[in-house]
Amino acid sequence: MRMFDLQGHRGARGLFPENTLEGFLAAARLGVGCFELDVGMTADNVVVVTHDLALNRDLARDPAGNWPDETGPLVHALTLEQLRHFDVGRIHPHTRYARLYPDQSPIDGARIPTLEAVLSALPTMRFNIELKTDPTRLAATVPPDVMADAVLAVVDAAEAADRVMIESFDWRGPRHVRRVRPEIVTAWLTSPETVANAALWWDGPRPEDFAGSVPRAVRAETGAHWAPAHASLTEAEVAEARGLNLGVLPWTVNCPADMRRLIGWGVDGLITDRPDLAMLVLRDHGAGA
Repeated sequence: MRMFDLQGHRGARGLFPENTLEGFLAAARLGVGCFELDVGMTADNVVVVTHDLALNRDLARDPAGNWPDETGPLVHALTLEQLRHFDVGRIHPHTRYARLYPDQSPIDGARIPTLEAVLSALPTMRFNIELKTDPTRLAATVPPDVMADAVLAVVDAAEAADRVMIESFDWRGPRHVRRVRPEIVTAWLTSPETVANAALWWDGPRPEDFAGSVPRAVRAETGAHWAPAHASLTEAEVAEARGLNLGVLPWTVNCPADMRRLIGWGVDGLITDRPDLAMLVLRDHGAGA
């Protein structure tokens, strides 16, 4: 039986506060074996686990316990010490985010963790690390090669190279990893928006260069895994990707009906906010996880 790669998205944000050490630990107790997480860098060049380039006003409370009225400062403009002033353990009520994740259990006091802390606290866990750089906002983060090198340094210090993969929508990051550390597993993220602006997000190549085939574009990067948006993925694309020896890891799959459909198409894994539901679906399908 092939092992199915079930990844808890941002930890398991349908259940616990996203990208927090407390959330990762709680999800691990449920039996989740791999986490997708996002990283950025602080003003003092510490790699931290956070999805947003700027503090998310739906998540980050100030020391007085207040959510801001507007998006907060850039993560890259704050030192680690400044970042630790914000509590990200509870969703702001009456927001779209809260409506999307009504089953999330708050963990007050959770802070944005460092990647070092997460890798150290979960020494047997596998991680899919997304480099959060954006070619449309060059000044908002460090360059992708700088972020990739910083992440690799943390991974090496934790002796975790054999239990991570590194991915990004901004292909400059995993392309740099491929050049300097070809033994590290890479995944190549796509969405309809990044494919439509591929020359920017892929830094040169376009689908037209590959007869419109995104899997062929990923294969040309010598990528091991393609991580497409699940809503736009077709069965024919899954078959094409697997024929090219690519692993297919769709994101973010939260509905059991979608999980069953994609498993039936032969995907190699799922990235999901609800790994608890996915584990039930996999059990019914008899798939290993």
